[in-house]
Amino acid sequence: MDQIVTNQADAETTGSRVTAVAARTLRVSRSGYYDWKRRMPSTRDRENAALAQAIGRVYAESDEIYGAKKVQAELRDADVANYDARWASVGKNRVARLMRVQGLRGISRCRAFTVTTERAKPPRERPAPDLVNRRFVAEGPNQLWVADITYVPTWAGFVYLAIVLDAWSRRVVGWQIGESLHTQLVLDALNMALLTRKPEAVIHHSDQGCQYTSLAFGRRCGEFGVRPSMGTVGDAYDNAMAESFFASLEHELLARRSFKSKAEAKTALFTYIEAWYNLRRRHSGIDYLSPTKFEQKSAKNFEQRVIHSPAPVSLKGQHERGAMDNPARIEIEPSDSIDDASQSLEFLQP
Repeated sequence: MDQIVTNQADAETTGSRVTAVAARTLRVSRSGYYDWKRRMPSTRDRENAALAQAIGRVYAESDEIYGAKKVQAELRDADVANYDARWASVGKNRVARLMRVQGLRGISRCRAFTVTTERAKPPRERPAPDLVNRRFVAEGPNQLWVADITYVPTWAGFVYLAIVLDAWSRRVVGWQIGESLHTQLVLDALNMALLTRKPEAVIHHSDQGCQYTSLAFGRRCGEFGVRPSMGTVGDAYDNAMAESFFASLEHELLARRSFKSKAEAKTALFTYIEAWYNLRRRHSGIDYLSPTKFEQKSAKNFEQRVIHSPAPVSLKGQHERGAMDNPARIEIEPSDSIDDASQSLEFLQP
């Protein structure tokens, strides 16, 4: 019993010494130190605790992708489901500090560009001029599209993804997944973009891969008034916007998962493009909005301009030109030109 009392006394003495050291370190009196320990959390502390919880939720919902700036944008967006007016003016530095405290880090992209297409071999169309010159800027929808192909490894072999992306909104407007690098892959992606966007004299920018310089692709562009544009051979920076999309895809999906089957990879790519990238992923280049949200917010501005649809659109007869069965080949009946601006903006609706 005496030993227990002695141990308790030693513990109290040690605790007192620790308190004294802490007080000296903080340059406060021992009474002030004890007062601080007894004090209730301040309003700021309680707010930070609630904000840290909200930050953790947004970070988890982004699949641990977002950094401080995009988390801040999500917290300040009044249109999101879990909007809290307390965070309407929260600063980036505060968000970044609370993320550091919780050990939360967004995914950073650092990827060397790789060439995934090969230079064409005859017969082929003469390569198109570079109409972009690394200026990936558009003032409205369907003025500039960028396109490219990448490969996705699975345990069962590779699948290939071709995309067409609108430089104005960063939206993937056409895409196709296949198991070969045949020209039909890029034709399918282009068909989807033509079907959903109905452009007029859009610039289609790509590299000089044999798929894009093929006769079939050149004919399709000519049929629908698409203006081909191509960068120099082997210089990925001439198609940097498309490469940027693939860098996001790699770091946010491919580097974090492996696919046992090609079907599993195709499902994951579909979900990434349509459920995440187009619909929810925020982009710094478009005011930290998602492509869909950016187009919806911009629709009112475009309703004030009369936008005509292109000449009658029809994909009939594509089977005779080597079309394959996929959604991009749904036949479109010829239609009259559209003078009503609201009709021509249907693709901007959710």
